[in-house]
Amino acid sequence: QAQLVESGGGSVQAGGSLRLSCAASGYTSSTRCMGWFRQVPGKEREGVAIILSGSGVVSISYGDSVKGRFTISQDNAKNTLYLQMNSLKPEDTAMYYCAAGPPRSCYSNPLRATDYDYWGQGTQVTVSS
Repeated sequence: QAQLVESGGGSVQAGGSLRLSCAASGYTSSTRCMGWFRQVPGKEREGVAIILSGSGVVSISYGDSVKGRFTISQDNAKNTLYLQMNSLKPEDTAMYYCAAGPPRSCYSNPLRATDYDYWGQGTQVTVSS
């Protein structure tokens, strides 16, 4: 049973940066599909960035609204997933969740939230104008 714990959220002004971290435990798959989603009240959970990796990075997917501003990465030695968020906008305000799933989660539609088995508790990001 994987456990995911996010950290790094907070409040920042537009144009600023934040780095989110997701510490994973109990997730022993040699091929990993992990990523970040975000959600605001009343809306569906939105895929932000997904990474499929085995011995190395196989593929990365970004949501259209964050391309060129956000970067997903991981440190396998620390079992930690990161999301570097630059040039933040007020519309990036949301609860951000870390997710993990089997490799198939990354194959068809990696940004679809329903394909992931494990979720963290979320970390709030608030961007003011």
